[in-house]
This record gives sequence, structure tokens and C-alpha cells, in this order.
Amino acid sequence: MSAKSPLSPEELLHLYRKMVQIRVFEEQAIELFGKGLITGTTHPCIGQEAISVGVCAALGREDQVLATYRGHGAALAKGCSPATIMAELLTRTTGCCKGRGGSMHLCDTAQGFLGTNAIVAAHIPLAGGVALSNKLRKKPLVTACFFGDGASCEGEFFETLNMAALWKVPLIFVCENNGYAISVPTNLSQATPDIADRARGFGMTSVVVDGNDVVAVHLAARAAVEEARHGRGPIFLECKTVRWERHSAFSAGRYEDPEEAQKWKRVDPLPRFREMLLSSGTAAAQLAKVDQDCQEEIAAAVAFAVQSPSPDAASLYEGIFVE
Repeated sequence: MSAKSPLSPEELLHLYRKMVQIRVFEEQAIELFGKGLITGTTHPCIGQEAISVGVCAALGREDQVLATYRGHGAALAKGCSPATIMAELLTRTTGCCKGRGGSMHLCDTAQGFLGTNAIVAAHIPLAGGVALSNKLRKKPLVTACFFGDGASCEGEFFETLNMAALWKVPLIFVCENNGYAISVPTNLSQATPDIADRARGFGMTSVVVDGNDVVAVHLAARAAVEEARHGRGPIFLECKTVRWERHSAFSAGRYEDPEEAQKWKRVDPLPRFREMLLSSGTAAAQLAKVDQDCQEEIAAAVAFAVQSPSPDAASLYEGIFVE
């Protein structure tokens, strides 16, 4: 990452703040899971914060985002409240889905965050439908869909690429390629080195970017948003990154090679970006203030979630039928 950037100091500091916010949030989520306060499982995105932050910073407030079960970072990057997201992880009534979604089913339509999805690739055609709806209704909105390399092997991925390209919908496909689908490396499941090659097969503009460089991701996303918003979509962004040592809070998908398990730490986007900011003249005290503010914000979110009530049996049938 170059010390020089086309972004303003304010824009750079915003990217840093959101990355730190997500990192602290995920660290707290891991700790709460260890204490038994998060039921089921959870899928932290530590080491991948640059992708969701870089992309969402290029979107407008009313633009829309759909993401995978590893979607805490995307929700926060889109502007969702850390308190209501944390409360949802703890299945409390104050959560963004009133405690009914948990870690893998987050949604906040007021922020343009249309949801995470626990089923691999299931949200990709949903994103295609959202983008098509915006086009038919002549709404100047862009939809961004985050998914992993594993999802690119599902049939609905190819179906959505084809129809999105055919109808030129304002959709940005954001592939968070961390090299593993649970425990299967991409070189054992895909014949081409870049997943973007698949999008090119449908005549779609495709870009491969370093997913650990938040500025590179953001600039690529800005260009993609501009293209999509003016009817020149869809666009495919493949962000190359790495996953931390396991697929989820459970021990699924551990790396066999201990050296491989630590690879993400060598390319961790957060200290990398911090060094870039320092070298470009940002004061260390300013970054330390951001770090402290994020620690306090997430601590308050945890306190809010822990103190919030759980849904009671009387609410069991709420939200099932449309009135």
C-alpha cells in the first residue's frame, strides 16, 4: 500500500474507524461466544474488514447490501448500530430482528442492509431481484452483494450472473475470496485462478483487487458504483483475502498447516492501514483516540445487549403472518 492516496484525510480516517469498530466488535463476539452468551455459532470476519468497509464507504445511505452469514462486518460497515447488532447476536428483543435472527440473520432496512443469509449463495439471486426491481422502478440505487469463494460454485451464482448481465441490472458482485470454503481450498474446487474469470464468461466487467488493502478496495468499489448507477452494470469485484484460523466459532474448517493458519496475521489489513496513515502524516494520538472510542462504543454495545431482555413465549407467533 502506497503512503500516498487520492482520498482525503477525513475519508481515510473514516475507513480506519470503521475497520477498528468491526475488529473490536468481532473480538467481543468471540469472547461472548466463549462465555455461552451467543447460542448456535458465529462467523467472525477478522482479517477481512477492508472489504466490507471499502465497498460500503462507496455506497450511499439508500443503496442496498446483502451479505453472507459472515456478515457482522458488512452490517456495521453499512451503518447498522453496534448495539442492536450485538443484541441480535445475543437474541435479545432489542436486536435488529428482535432476537429472532441471531448471528446469521441480521437485517436493518432503514440502513439499506437487507440481510445476511445462512444458506450458501441463497442471497445472490435475492440481490439480483432487488437490483432488477430498482431498475424497473427507475430508482437510482445500487445493490452490493457480498459472498465467498465457496458460493461461486453454486448454481444460483451462475444463474444470477447470467440474468444480471443480460438485463444490465445495477448490481455489484463482491466476492470475498479467502481461499477456503470451510476446509476445501479453492485450488481443489475451481479450475481457474481467479473467480472473476467466471464473470468475464458472461461478458461482465470484472476486477481483481487486493482485499487486504482498504484503499484499493474502496477505489475499485467507487468505480463500480459509478458504472452500476449509470446503467453500465453489473460489475464483479473479486477481493483476494485470507481467513483466520477456522470457519466459525466451532472448530470446523481448521487449517492443517499451522503456518497457513497464521498467514492472515502477516497481511492483516488493520495494522497495514495504520502504518500507511502514520507514514502519510496522521498523528499517532489521533489513531489512538479512534481506537479508544471504538473500544468504548463496543463495550457500551455489549452492556446494552447483556442487559436487554430475551423474547418471551407470548411473542412466539409474532411476525409470522402479514397483516
